[in-house]
Amino acid sequence: MSPARAARGLLACLAWGAAAAWAAPAPWYYWRSKVDGHRLCAQVSPGPGWERDGGPYEGPLCQPKRRVLIVPL
Repeated sequence: MSPARAARGLLACLAWGAAAAWAAPAPWYYWRSKVDGHRLCAQVSPGPGWERDGGPYEGPLCQPKRRVLIVPL
């Protein structure tokens, strides 16, 4: 393998690692059953018999997202 090719591969790995480090976690949503109306909190759909009911929320308990206040000095 040539040094230029190895350098390109290393650069690609570093770029991918940097992008992965900045990735945010997936949001949580309430899902409602089309059969009996049961609701649950999950990041992805539990299956074809469910529809998204609310969100996005923060964490597995489907708590509202925290608000951040910026106070100018």
